[in-house]
Amino acid sequence: MDLTPKQAVILQRVLSLGFELIAFPVYPNHVGIRRGNCAALLAPVVPESFKMFAEPAYLVDGNLSARIALDGHDYLIWKKQKLEATAARRAELTSFADDLSEALLPVE
Repeated sequence: MDLTPKQAVILQRVLSLGFELIAFPVYPNHVGIRRGNCAALLAPVVPESFKMFAEPAYLVDGNLSARIALDGHDYLIWKKQKLEATAARRAELTSFADDLSEALLPVE
């Protein structure tokens, strides 16, 4: 994937804030970003920025999960695996999303 100089600066800023790059082979045209147990896909917006491709997700077995409600409880699922969406996991995901959104602000 070719990045513009401004996109490269944004990615460097994201990485300096404790995020890391991660590959999701089923999304070859997106940049994967991870911190802790959370991840997001970024779509390049030419010429100078990125946008989140989808809502950030909690990782289940190293894969992006979906959040569902089942029998009165919230779960984070991937295929047949599920984790309860505890307050701590929801807080980690919220913090991840907020910090990443701020890090993605355009470069002047």
